[in-house]
Amino acid sequence: MLALAVLATMQVANAQVKSAADAASIISKAQAAADNPKKAAKAATWMALGKAYIDAYNGPTGNAYVGAPKEELKILMGSMKPVASSVVNIQGQQYEKDEYENMNLYFADGRVAFMEVTKPFCENALEKAVEAYAKAAEVEPKGSKTKDINMALTDINNKFVNDAYAKFSLGDIAGAKADFASAVKAMATAPLSQIDTNSLYNVGFTAHALGQWEEARKVFEECIGYGYKGNDGDAYAKAADCATRLGDDAAAKGYLEAGFQAYPQSQSILIGLINYYISSKESPEKLFVLLDEAKKNEPDNASLYYVEGNIYSQLGDNEKAVAAYRKCNEVNPNYEYGYIGEGVMHYSNAVKIQDEASKELDDAKYMVLVKQFEEELKGCIAPFEKAFEITSDEALKVNIAEYLKNAYYRFREESDTYKNGYDKYDKIVAEGRAE
Repeated sequence: MLALAVLATMQVANAQVKSAADAASIISKAQAAADNPKKAAKAATWMALGKAYIDAYNGPTGNAYVGAPKEELKILMGSMKPVASSVVNIQGQQYEKDEYENMNLYFADGRVAFMEVTKPFCENALEKAVEAYAKAAEVEPKGSKTKDINMALTDINNKFVNDAYAKFSLGDIAGAKADFASAVKAMATAPLSQIDTNSLYNVGFTAHALGQWEEARKVFEECIGYGYKGNDGDAYAKAADCATRLGDDAAAKGYLEAGFQAYPQSQSILIGLINYYISSKESPEKLFVLLDEAKKNEPDNASLYYVEGNIYSQLGDNEKAVAAYRKCNEVNPNYEYGYIGEGVMHYSNAVKIQDEASKELDDAKYMVLVKQFEEELKGCIAPFEKAFEITSDEALKVNIAEYLKNAYYRFREESDTYKNGYDKYDKIVAEGRAE
């Protein structure tokens, strides 16, 4: 899911609304004014109602905000104290959880990662606030309050986004989808009238996660139409996956080819295209035609040769894959992915041969497979060593070291070279994990 860091504005004063009863009272008064025909003709009346709903929404969380340091909250929260604290594991991530009367705060690295309101002071407060501000704009034709209304709608959009990420983190995908959709609606409300493409994409992402293929496909098409394609054109890949699941292979191919032309380095699009050509039994030559067009536009783009190597590797043509990976390094000797591609190809081949050997009952055939396995495994060492040498990405170094550690382990008893290689990369992997 594409995430934007949305931090709520810190409130330095105590929240005005202390309870659901207070919220109901304030909203009731503001609503009474809006029900008065004379007062209803004024934008300020509807803005007051909108603010009453926002204050009711904010009430359960007091002065807490996403990104707040835990130590700072001790001051900001005033008399609000947690009633329980614990460490919880959510989708593989550890959080410190502080439980309050009306909410839970989840901390990561000493800061509020997300908030969960357990007892809202008013149901659907943000939706009602949007309606109130929209009405304020409607009765103010001269636009004198436009700036203030737009600020409020933007704030509401941010609150919906924060809630959506909180629900997504807690595994409530349907709830996250609903909040992302509400965030889109808030931003699109006049007079703000903007498209929140990030939240729109996440509506598609969550619909896809829920298996709602038709809706997800429509949303991803909207995103592409707005020029918002996701990371490396993932909107194309996701739309294609939806089309495939809906049995529309022609549309899937169209999404992928359009995406490949715009994002030839995208692995999700590339894998989608390769899978399409393999399953449809169509000739994959179109892939190389598209790739050649990209090379003409960017002849010095080493990543295009890396992509070409990946295609040949997926298609099982190791000789051409190696040639493409080495051409990648010829174009740019400092581009580590050419070496990584060659190393991964050999390593993956070794794993496949090992699996095959484990099922072979004939001793002679088994020994032939073992020899092939060892040749492939040794073949990955040199390119991985070169990739490790030239990359400046420390996390990538650890990943490469993992491959090298495993390869050297197999041959550590053959010579000191292999043993020393194993010891070196075993230490790097251990230290990398410890960090």
